[in-house]
Amino acid sequence: MSRFHSYLNSTVTILSEYDGTQPFSLFIRRFFSRHKKYGSRDRWLISDYCFFYFRLGKALIDLDMEERILVGIFLCSEFPNRMLETHKPEWNEKAGAGFVEKCQILGIDPQQLLEELFPWKEQLGANIDFEAFAESYFTKPDVFLRIRPGKENSIRPRLKSSKVPFKEILSTCISVSPKEKVDRVLSIDSTVVVQDLSSQKVGDFLKEVLTSDDLNVWDCCAASGGKSILAYDINPNIELTVSDIRPQILDNLKARFELAGINNYESTVVDLSSNGNEIPNAPFDVIIADVPCTGSGTWGRTPEQLFYFDEAKIGEYASLQRTIVKNAVPNLKEGGALVFITCSVFKQENEENVEFIRQDLGFELVRAETIPGYDQKADSMFAAVFKKG
Repeated sequence: MSRFHSYLNSTVTILSEYDGTQPFSLFIRRFFSRHKKYGSRDRWLISDYCFFYFRLGKALIDLDMEERILVGIFLCSEFPNRMLETHKPEWNEKAGAGFVEKCQILGIDPQQLLEELFPWKEQLGANIDFEAFAESYFTKPDVFLRIRPGKENSIRPRLKSSKVPFKEILSTCISVSPKEKVDRVLSIDSTVVVQDLSSQKVGDFLKEVLTSDDLNVWDCCAASGGKSILAYDINPNIELTVSDIRPQILDNLKARFELAGINNYESTVVDLSSNGNEIPNAPFDVIIADVPCTGSGTWGRTPEQLFYFDEAKIGEYASLQRTIVKNAVPNLKEGGALVFITCSVFKQENEENVEFIRQDLGFELVRAETIPGYDQKADSMFAAVFKKG
């Protein structure tokens, strides 16, 4: 049996064992830790083949697993490769063709494929280009690095001397292939932050409200602290309070803040799904609410979500977001700013919740915008700035 027959069999085995109850990246890492026979190149290729299968989402679900894996590989391939050469040589010759031509070769209607792949088209926000968004699932996103203040002149020479290819995106942003081990070259969180391009663009919204010294700022759903580090880099004079419902993730935040040189802050565990929380240092000039969401704007990185997603989750997250914001904003000063952020593309989580904050909570909308990333190998996000009173 050739190596690429073995790869296909291994991909089928892994996919057959996976049930969607945990992130696939974690599942496959544990699988390889139990099966030591796979070398680093084997692991990389097999992981890609699994993700290519998931990138078909809900489309072509009636195909047998081997055929569906090969279709996924074909649609995601930019160049001829050994897997297609072994199993589908007639497809391999057209691996560099465009999406529409590949669909013609497969005998599939392109529009139907996209609508089956992402069957929640009617739930999308008005500013999402459905065809471009859905087709982007056949392209693996890049890894984006935000260069921290004062490090602009040292990062690029270091990458060049280490022969790490990179692309210039913004003056403070570069991208690299997911294959590159940049942590061997750069000090993550100290000199650069691994942060998606659209997430970095949220900084434009934060800059609008972090204009004064000594602002009292609360990152109320801080997770591991990416938005807080961004806010600190915009204005290192802010007085920062961070909270999350998960104590363990705040431990991760503490480790990141140490690397980032952020020492003057207060951290607390808060469950904003219930009211009556006492928040230290309240009231605040600015609340950053990067709320829990479906993550649908990031599924290019976790395409198993396309396959296993339950549509009912959209309404559940939208309701949770309203509850979190409603319980957070009593801690905002009159005239203060709320920055509402999701990594979702669904209007129920975004535009409809903007209307809730305006109409039900009485906030003035300053700015709201979809931040599309599907045309730049990046995530898609949504952000809005409100003023209280």
